[in-house]
Amino acid sequence: MTDVEVTGTAMVPFGRHPSRTATELGAVAVHDALHEAGVGRRFDAAFCGTAYGGIASGHRVLGRLGLTGTPIVDVEAGCASGAAALALAAGAIREGRHGTVLVFGVEKMPKGMIRSTYFEPWQEQLGLTAAPAYFGLRARRLMIESGVTKAQLAAVVVKNRAHGAHNDDAMFRTPVTADEVLASRMVCDPLHLFMLCSPNEGAAALVLQAGHRGGVRLRACALRSHLPGHVLNEGSPLCGLVGAAPEPPTAMAAADAYTEAGLGPTDLDVVECQDTDAARELLAYEELGLCKPGGCGAFLDAGHTRLGGRLPVNPSGGLLSKGEPLGASAVGQVVEIVRQLQGRADPRRQVADARVGLAQTIGRGANASVTILSR
Repeated sequence: MTDVEVTGTAMVPFGRHPSRTATELGAVAVHDALHEAGVGRRFDAAFCGTAYGGIASGHRVLGRLGLTGTPIVDVEAGCASGAAALALAAGAIREGRHGTVLVFGVEKMPKGMIRSTYFEPWQEQLGLTAAPAYFGLRARRLMIESGVTKAQLAAVVVKNRAHGAHNDDAMFRTPVTADEVLASRMVCDPLHLFMLCSPNEGAAALVLQAGHRGGVRLRACALRSHLPGHVLNEGSPLCGLVGAAPEPPTAMAAADAYTEAGLGPTDLDVVECQDTDAARELLAYEELGLCKPGGCGAFLDAGHTRLGGRLPVNPSGGLLSKGEPLGASAVGQVVEIVRQLQGRADPRRQVADARVGLAQTIGRGANASVTILSR
């Protein structure tokens, strides 16, 4: 099978860009990634991830740069849109259809709660599908099943905001204390305001090329969705506390990715995972096999996931620091992992001698992606 390497990365800082359109943000990211890869304007196909961008978002971005004419595929898979675009691009190279492929994600999210056409009207009317309520229910279940405490939820925020303080691409770069997190406004018990990421705007881009060039290899990119028969299609309280919970999509995607890469959790040096809320990061520890089931709180307390720990998680600051532009967030995670493996991250948050990294995302439809890269 043809090797796939990442030869170009770019990112427009996640935040608010009131004077720029999503097309303009995407054009900057694409231009910079192509420049870094040194391929000029030459690529064989493009895949664009976006959830709120509208029809032919990728075409608009490439049209702005005068780069249309190649196949352009727009991909929507909720928060995993960018990862789905990446999986399609990698597959096109591995199958020998293309040699150089562009992947990018763009988004401009409205402020406030994330609304979605995914849910049926009756689900929204019950008040259980709006993102903060759903996240709160899932966090409460994690507290019941894994013994996670509110102090540990706050500790995730403290860790990620400390990491994000040294990331120029992050929206929030001010460290916070646990007391400040717990004193922030309650949104949906047990989640306080600082425990939730902010929907925002941004763009990120990658250039993939066939062959082994001695750079960062894309070892695996797996995408899975929920198993049938569950109301919200993920392990939430609405799945019931009696009987077995469904196998989480993240766990299924991780198993696929580890098999494809020929690597396992103990091989990882750095992880970027979905922290739309503090509990979601802790849940990822278990679903990715970073710790034993029920052990996420102790894993955090041991300091393993801090910078300087055994397996730093979200050295970028995660979504709790960067915010989340849905279509761009998964591509942005991969940009961070690539730069960590290249030793190009800010020295204050560079993971020492990182050789293998993993990025994980999960969103609507319980679309879960796991990407593994190595140098």
